[in-house]
Amino acid sequence: MSRATVLDRPAVPQASAGMAFVPGGTFRMGSDRHYPEEAPVHRVAVDGFWIDTTPVTNAQFRAFVRATGHVTAAERRPSADAYPGALPHMLEAGSLVFRPPRRPVDPRDSGAWWRFRFGAHWRRPLGPGSSIAGLDDHPAVHVAYADAEAYAAWAGKDLPTEAEWEYAARGGLDGAEFAWGDALTPGGRHMANTWQGTFPHRNLAEDGYERTSPVTAFPANGYGLHDMIGNVWEWTADFYSARHPADAPKPCCVPHNPRGGREDASYDPDQPAIRIPRRVLKGGSHLCAPNACRRYRPAARHPHPVDTSTSHIGFRCVIRECGHP
Repeated sequence: MSRATVLDRPAVPQASAGMAFVPGGTFRMGSDRHYPEEAPVHRVAVDGFWIDTTPVTNAQFRAFVRATGHVTAAERRPSADAYPGALPHMLEAGSLVFRPPRRPVDPRDSGAWWRFRFGAHWRRPLGPGSSIAGLDDHPAVHVAYADAEAYAAWAGKDLPTEAEWEYAARGGLDGAEFAWGDALTPGGRHMANTWQGTFPHRNLAEDGYERTSPVTAFPANGYGLHDMIGNVWEWTADFYSARHPADAPKPCCVPHNPRGGREDASYDPDQPAIRIPRRVLKGGSHLCAPNACRRYRPAARHPHPVDTSTSHIGFRCVIRECGHP
């Protein structure tokens, strides 16, 4: 995939500080070699766009909160009407925090390592008593979808579609396994903040980090973008669908700037009583491990309820060149 020259680049938008331009093009989205929700591989075309070179940091999110007075979902007490059947003592402000168990556990039981911590939010990422002191250049976490959307609107930007995000993550390497090539650790070098060891109880931290890392700690991809893989999952604007559409039969029919699934089809089928839309997360996080979650790849995707924040989800923003939706 060719990269834009200086002459190809559009006029720089006013809000583009800390952003890189990704030239439009067609690529093969998805994977047929991993999880079923990534299939089938299909061609997609996207217009050029600007994208943040890193996830939004704590320092950037703090500036937004100070300017707007925004209160995140994790800082607000949920109402009983919004969560019928919820235990009254659980209707307190908080968020999900990763807490590693001390011994091996059933890998299907996520409750063994996730805890809903009252008082956990972006300023207190591990709960009461914790802080983001010294973490200004780490990604903001405990951010629900509406919080990311509000930040993007304040910054004069948007959240990326799944297609835009994946195209940018590939860095011009169409069809490569990872954002940097086909080897997870080329020459033994760690290219992203992921989990080394046996998840969830044994973290060797061979990449230097047990939890989040500074957003430029690892090499940028071919478009100059850091942390498109690992560190934190990132919100996209698309509703989740269980599979990608089939590849177009002819080049003329390749989807252009597609917008993912339908809201009414994004609900969790395993929890029919809960009607909360799910959006697509991309990129994996520092908790992705070879034995449990091999989602440290551009094609990987995961559904997540829009109202739920965690200690390993963040976001980044885009500005679209042509103003398409």
